[in-house]
Amino acid sequence: MNSTPGNHDKIWVSALNSRPEIRSAFPRTTVRFYDTTLRDGEQTVGVILSPQQKLEIARKLDEMGVSRIEAGFPRVSVDDAEAIQLMSKAGLKAELWGFSRAVKGDLEELVRLGISATVIEAPTSEIKLQAYGMSTDDVLRKMKDAVSFAKQNDVKVAFFAVDGTRTDLEFLERMYLSALDSGASEIVVVDTIGACGPEAVEFLVRQVCQWVGKETPVHFHGHNDFGMATACAIASVRAGATWIQGTINGMGERAGNADISEIALALKCLYDVPVALDLTRARETSETVQRTAGYTLEAWKPLVGNNLFMRESGAVATQFHIPEAIEPYSSELVNAQRSIVLGKKSGLDSIELKGRDLGLSIAPEQRASVLAAVKKRAIAKRGVLTDDEFRAVVADVTAEAGSAARK
Repeated sequence: MNSTPGNHDKIWVSALNSRPEIRSAFPRTTVRFYDTTLRDGEQTVGVILSPQQKLEIARKLDEMGVSRIEAGFPRVSVDDAEAIQLMSKAGLKAELWGFSRAVKGDLEELVRLGISATVIEAPTSEIKLQAYGMSTDDVLRKMKDAVSFAKQNDVKVAFFAVDGTRTDLEFLERMYLSALDSGASEIVVVDTIGACGPEAVEFLVRQVCQWVGKETPVHFHGHNDFGMATACAIASVRAGATWIQGTINGMGERAGNADISEIALALKCLYDVPVALDLTRARETSETVQRTAGYTLEAWKPLVGNNLFMRESGAVATQFHIPEAIEPYSSELVNAQRSIVLGKKSGLDSIELKGRDLGLSIAPEQRASVLAAVKKRAIAKRGVLTDDEFRAVVADVTAEAGSAARK
């Protein structure tokens, strides 16, 4: 969903974001998303997705407007091969991409399955080459052979430099340019272990864009080990990246991957950068991925957390009728519901709002008693009240008031 003037009345961020020196730093080019939930996301410890579950997620990604879906790594997984076949027959609008090492056998399996585009990865940092027992000449040769083979088989290639952010710049440039000479058409800047801050990512992506030229699309693939994945992705866009790779909910190894929905929201709301992603589908897609993968997220997670548009505090409830006073963007932007919940921190306005929401008639003189009962029950429960519990509290207070009046 591209950023349009019609959405500006739903975004209430600081005017400081609109200062010319900030806005002018971002290109107006639409940022697109390459989702790797089904491959890199599945590397989350304990997560195993069946082919049918991968198809279900792929459909949600497609509905969300994800431009490219990394369908899997079929050379090492029979299930991935089956999932790719299911997705290929599903009539998805998104491009299906494969994943391959710089190994001919990996590419042969993609060709067999009819995949016409893939990332090809190869290690580039000194420590990764040492871990694999490879020299710089070895990896350069293997990469060239793999990319050339892909080109001969009409497979589009984005070259993925593993641990690129910790690679000697001179060698990294050599690898990227050699990949392009061998037939790659796109380049991925990869922060494999989340080792860069935003400033370093911006520097590196700008360097890479200069090396490869304006006609070559540059991706950024980041991890969240320091909680910086979203900030780093934003920095990469400022430097010229037009593709962001990441996952739904930021799932992945260690601290996870960059969260594509979170990045899209920040680009759109804070910097007015057009994004090819329908944010009204983000929460639904998040829930599907959580359910199929068998995990739950923090309630306070940006964009998709359960608490974002839920208010317990009485001080905040007094402002509930003016969303822009207590929220940076409208719940409508992400298709979420706003609500008041009752608990220890509620106030008199909370009681009135919740009663009105549930169609309960609470006399003004009874609100204080209802509030006291709500707080008592919430403290005992160590949580917020359900709607039915609140109805019971109101009924009890009303009955007690009626009994007292009859005496």
